[in-house]
Amino acid sequence: MDIPRDRQSKFEPVSVEKYQTQCSELDKKIIGLYARGMSTRDIQSQLEELYGINVSPSMISDITDKVMDSAAAWQNRMLDEVYPIVYMDAVHFKVRDEHRIVSKAAYVCMGVDMNGLKDILGIWIGEAEGAKFWLSVCNDLNNRGVKDILIACMDGLRGLPDAIRTVFPDVCIQNCIVHQIRNSMKYIPYKNRKDFMRDLKPVYKALTEETALAQLDLLKEKWNDKYPMVIDSWYNNWDKLSTYFSFTPGIRKMIYTTNVLEGFNRQLRKFTKTRTVFPTDDSLRKSLYLATDQVMKKWETPIPNWGVILSQFVIMFEGRIKTEEII
Repeated sequence: MDIPRDRQSKFEPVSVEKYQTQCSELDKKIIGLYARGMSTRDIQSQLEELYGINVSPSMISDITDKVMDSAAAWQNRMLDEVYPIVYMDAVHFKVRDEHRIVSKAAYVCMGVDMNGLKDILGIWIGEAEGAKFWLSVCNDLNNRGVKDILIACMDGLRGLPDAIRTVFPDVCIQNCIVHQIRNSMKYIPYKNRKDFMRDLKPVYKALTEETALAQLDLLKEKWNDKYPMVIDSWYNNWDKLSTYFSFTPGIRKMIYTTNVLEGFNRQLRKFTKTRTVFPTDDSLRKSLYLATDQVMKKWETPIPNWGVILSQFVIMFEGRIKTEEII
């Protein structure tokens, strides 16, 4: 770094202090800007405007690479033994791979711990989605200390139900009702959607599973001739769609949809929207880790009425929650 010559020794650097070999404060500022979605060239312009220093994009990239060790440690950290609720979903990004641009999925696992606090248990990046991949994810959770998951909420992810039951055989699986409704509406013409939804609503709003099945039978009688594929979808997935009927309204509200995880995914998009294509998988991991760290800083309060909800879990899953560990 070029230091101006000063005969009277009155020059005091601001961005990098005298005799400083490691610029930790500047590094923190660069990493903070990168975490909030700024590109390396945007950061370069910002530093030049604020401090009058010229830092190359490659140097900025090298500085942000310092978080990779922290990202790896976070991804491999030990987890709690039991999670009452776990949400799983995927969000896709464009990554450059051997001179071509491919779409890769970041598979996100969010857990609600025994204190009612949300936590991202891990983010895995891969191209292929299937039972083999999801089995590696579930084994990773198990190797990091997770021994039991009470309820797993997902969006019909291919291969996940079989994989998670292999590692956690007692888990209850709940598919997202909102996604099931959206998928159904894709095959209903606009002119019939309002009538179809009026007949469908008593199915997923029913108080008991028996009532819901009776309403589903009525829906079949009226609409099966026109939209048999839609009706069959509800019957074929009923074992994973009806899990929430076994629980109280407080728990139902938490598990009937994966919207809470989709909200997190939207936050990831917000922090990464300036990067249309990531140059490497590590670049994607770095950005997702920094964005996750920013989002999770706001997760300081437990879910409302968590004490009541946890008491219901203790009763419904007798023997699977150690009451002496409840704070």
